[in-house]
Amino acid sequence: MAASSSAPRLTPPRISADRLLADLAELARIGGRPDGGVDRVAGSEADLAARRWLASRIEAAGLEARTDAAGNVFGRVPHSRGPWLLLGSHTDTVPAGGRLDGAYGVMAALEILRAFHEAGHPSAEQLEIVSFYDEEGVGAGGGLAGSTYLCASEHAAELSGYLELHIEQGPRLEAEGFELGVVDGIVGIDRWDITIHGAANHAGTTPYSMRRDAGAAAGRILHGLRRLVQAVDAEMVANVGEVRLLPGATNVVPGEARFVVEMRALDPRSLRRAAEALHEEVAAAAAEAGCEATVTPRSSVPPAPMDPRLVGAVEAACAESGRRWRRLVSGAGHDAGRMAEVVPAAMLFVPSHLGISHSPNEHTEPALLAQGAWVFASAAAKALEFPRDNDHISGK
Repeated sequence: MAASSSAPRLTPPRISADRLLADLAELARIGGRPDGGVDRVAGSEADLAARRWLASRIEAAGLEARTDAAGNVFGRVPHSRGPWLLLGSHTDTVPAGGRLDGAYGVMAALEILRAFHEAGHPSAEQLEIVSFYDEEGVGAGGGLAGSTYLCASEHAAELSGYLELHIEQGPRLEAEGFELGVVDGIVGIDRWDITIHGAANHAGTTPYSMRRDAGAAAGRILHGLRRLVQAVDAEMVANVGEVRLLPGATNVVPGEARFVVEMRALDPRSLRRAAEALHEEVAAAAAEAGCEATVTPRSSVPPAPMDPRLVGAVEAACAESGRRWRRLVSGAGHDAGRMAEVVPAAMLFVPSHLGISHSPNEHTEPALLAQGAWVFASAAAKALEFPRDNDHISGK
């Protein structure tokens, strides 16, 4: 990151809260729903329209817009040469999603770059903004498609770091009375396909002692899942969101059960130990029910610790704001987690009302959105003061 020649570079220009909120409102109309939610699934016409709209907003600000082969939309000062500190998030949504998830970070990044450029700030040419393609992974792609593409591209070597502003999507900040959250790291996410094979049989004529009930085995595993993971790591969480019992008839003992176990933790050792415990529990539950079972890895996203220097810049900006803030771990995946694999990365959260996200009821007070953007701009200015360090490019 570029070295400073004078103290005033630390002071970012004033951003326009009104312009930021107006942009958020206009973007929410693209794919907007009558209930206030947004349908802007990656690759949909609404998603593509939002990307075209964003490019037009970038160009209207006198900035250069471009879209790469993956569909990522970038903006920067024309003829700037970098290296660039990248700011952004994503504008795609889940079906019936909220108007802030991802979109807030992109619109705040646009407002910050726009303000730096309009003020003739000396750091404007070192900033770039992005709306990543398909962060949500609603389709078969698995998510983080745009940031994954960028990490493998030549452009990654032209970046000095990545900062992302986001709503928390959880209840902790609001419940504890904090207005800002500095993200330590992003949890790893392991998913396991589990299939239990028993024997389908008549539910009325087959005594319990003679059943090979795949559903009963699955039930034991689901019932004990919380206890299993929290015995490994008190902060760890797990989930089973769908179970299929076959043949799926009320009066038939299930001959097969299929489900996916998802486990999330910041410590990779916790994920490994929990996986070992899960294998043991599945085997024991299947044996107790007279069944056989298979446990197959479906996907694995490693934990992503944030860069200490960038985290320090975000903390310093929070402290100078005079607002209450705390460190926390992100329990949701973000593009910052993928970017952290190749460049220094950090995140800033603002509260989500009642912890609701991925829903039309997603909400954060406008004053908190504006405040978060101002602190984020300050963090970006501080990050740009760091001496440039390209060790992430050479793999050191």
